[in-house]
Amino acid sequence: MDVRITEPERLGRSRLPGGRSLGWAEWGPTGGAPVLLCPGAATSRWLGFGADVLDDLGVRLVSVDRPGLGASDPAPGRTLQDWADDVRHLSVDRRLDGLAVVGYSQGAPFALACAAAGLATSAAIVSGTDELAAPGFADALIPQVRGMVDAVASDPAAAEASFAGFGDPETMWQIAIAGASTVDREVYLQPPFERAYRRAMAEAFSQGPAGYARDTVLASGRWPFDPADVAVPVDLWYGPHDTSPVHSPDLGATLARRIPTARRHVVPEAGGSLLWTHSAEILRSLLRGAAGA
Repeated sequence: MDVRITEPERLGRSRLPGGRSLGWAEWGPTGGAPVLLCPGAATSRWLGFGADVLDDLGVRLVSVDRPGLGASDPAPGRTLQDWADDVRHLSVDRRLDGLAVVGYSQGAPFALACAAAGLATSAAIVSGTDELAAPGFADALIPQVRGMVDAVASDPAAAEASFAGFGDPETMWQIAIAGASTVDREVYLQPPFERAYRRAMAEAFSQGPAGYARDTVLASGRWPFDPADVAVPVDLWYGPHDTSPVHSPDLGATLARRIPTARRHVVPEAGGSLLWTHSAEILRSLLRGAAGA
């Protein structure tokens, strides 16, 4: 399936009360319903989705670099709750009233942190990582991922330094392609998509690997919020052809049980790339949730 990838229509940075700045990119009508994208691991604001449907759906897509990645200033030692605070300030600065959130891959816990903090009208988790450090997944993870989770639990600082040691855009690209299913490679290796993906990775590491390393620590540890406290509608989107070992081990089944408002969608023909192959369905459902439908 061909996917349409376009460069951001608007780029900027917003200053936070403490003096840091967050870099953001936007697509779609400026007066559209705001949807915040929390990007996947090792990527920046540069990679959006749904370019061919944003105008028709009236969606203003806002992708934001997490601290230390891309155009956002570092925040050493930051937490998932700190991210929710950053988004709260960004929402005021950018006038993102009625904000909905999307968390792709490693962006999932960041999006859910926003939802748990009461910042979102609805949420979509797409090919998202789960709380891998939760006891219920102890026997479900491959040894490499189990090792990451155990390392973060025993010595977070040492684990963070280790993650920084192999974090660079070319390595991350090769890891993504090597582990992808045929379904996903057909998307990732389309020349326009590969160029956009690689650019997003290069921008993410423009300040070095520290931002990626901190993200990975947060995604590999226990979440500081209870998913049961998320009160807004949450769509969980997964594809059975998703072969990533750091996404949900059971395609969101456990997460759906933990979030009372969750609706789980497993798209038979899809892989981990369904953020781009099924953009319209994801956004329509997100908007219905925001409207209380």
